[in-house]
Amino acid sequence: MIQYLVYFVQFHEDFRLQELEALAKLENVKIKFNREDYSNDNPFFIVELESDEEAKRLIRRSILIKYIIQLWTTGNDYPEVYKNLKSFNPEKYKPYETSTFKFMVETFNGTRTMKEQIKIIDTFSFLPFTGKIDLKKPDNTFMVLEKYPTPTEPPCKIYMGKLVGSGDRQLVSKYDLKKRKYLGTTSMDAELSLIMSNMALVRQNSLVLDPFVGTGSFLITCSHYGAFTLGSDIDGRQIRGKGKSSIATNVEQYNLKKKVLGTIVSDMAHHPWRSNGELFDAIVTDPPYGVRAGAKKIGLNTEKYDAPPPTKRDVMNPRYPLTVPYEMEQVLIDLIEFASKYLVIGGRLVYWLPTNSEEYNKNDIPQHPSLKLIANSEQPFGKWSRRLITMEKVKKYEDIRLTGEGNTGHYQFRHFYFYGKDQDQKSGGEGSDSKSIESKNQKSGEVKDHKKNTTKEELEKDNVKKCRHE
Repeated sequence: MIQYLVYFVQFHEDFRLQELEALAKLENVKIKFNREDYSNDNPFFIVELESDEEAKRLIRRSILIKYIIQLWTTGNDYPEVYKNLKSFNPEKYKPYETSTFKFMVETFNGTRTMKEQIKIIDTFSFLPFTGKIDLKKPDNTFMVLEKYPTPTEPPCKIYMGKLVGSGDRQLVSKYDLKKRKYLGTTSMDAELSLIMSNMALVRQNSLVLDPFVGTGSFLITCSHYGAFTLGSDIDGRQIRGKGKSSIATNVEQYNLKKKVLGTIVSDMAHHPWRSNGELFDAIVTDPPYGVRAGAKKIGLNTEKYDAPPPTKRDVMNPRYPLTVPYEMEQVLIDLIEFASKYLVIGGRLVYWLPTNSEEYNKNDIPQHPSLKLIANSEQPFGKWSRRLITMEKVKKYEDIRLTGEGNTGHYQFRHFYFYGKDQDQKSGGEGSDSKSIESKNQKSGEVKDHKKNTTKEELEKDNVKKCRHE
């Protein structure tokens, strides 16, 4: 096998290796590497592949890889690099002797002026290349990559080799939210949507579902890769949009009508899909956290109604079902259960899991015997973070009902997000005497705080305003 240097972008560091592994499986590319050599602080990573063609295939749709280079040599300084290159068998250079070429110099954690770059390139004049220099469309591009320990010190590692291929980062600009005609408060960033499509192994003619479709970001990116996509959401207002803008507007904007099959207004907990078949190749979604948009499901609020209120049903006066809050932990349980039943064998579930960073534990992730955890990548936001969870269906569905009990990192995430952990402890938290106070006042229709003569609802609104102000 041949050594190659993967040159990652230096952000979303916790997602990079996982995307590389997903693409290797998607493209059926045999790859070897030492996981211990990978570091979030270093964009350079050495792998072994069978050929340049395999390397090109591996990263042709990567979002987090800039380049892949056939690695010729490495050194701690330039004299070591020159020495290694001069020791090669002359036959190695034969294919490149008369072809057009150009050199590129790339730096990490340091900078080089154009004058300095040209000076570095000139030092490689001993190589037996007699072809013309072509800066626009050369037959071969050779790269020198420098890694600096600090911006003020000389480079500590130098890589030299032949450029083989580039990632597909122009898609980030193509699907940029700023260019999209229809947006919502929960529209997913284009770059992360594309990464999720790769993690889900979305390919030509895959059938992909987003059960919390919102404004349809995942429908767009998954359909870009040739998948047939479906979306559902209990909130039909986001699907229909406002005025002349809706999910359909974005579908038309990107000419994806033949791939986006449609959307339905549906409750994740009471969905319309038949239970006798494995339907979907992938489920890609961002479940509601209850922060920007609260989750709802069909249900009866027994504090308000003993039974659903009678409503005349006809074309002009349709009956809309009642809804109740849908807690995050229950959303995840239903999502895992749904995926284990409706994914095909080898199909993937890719979703976001919000967590309290201090409380998070790797065992917080809901598991099912039919699903295997493939990747768990963190995007930190200070005291909280969200994790991109990738699971793959490895065997037929087993009817094992999961529970959401326990102090997980995502337990009551909405309360933590707005009020914080300390606020929860001061108020007694769940299971405190506040519950008995609430139950005593439910009959009167309002819950009073025993320190102030205000309703609980008013207190919560005041706390939200303070939190936002801070």
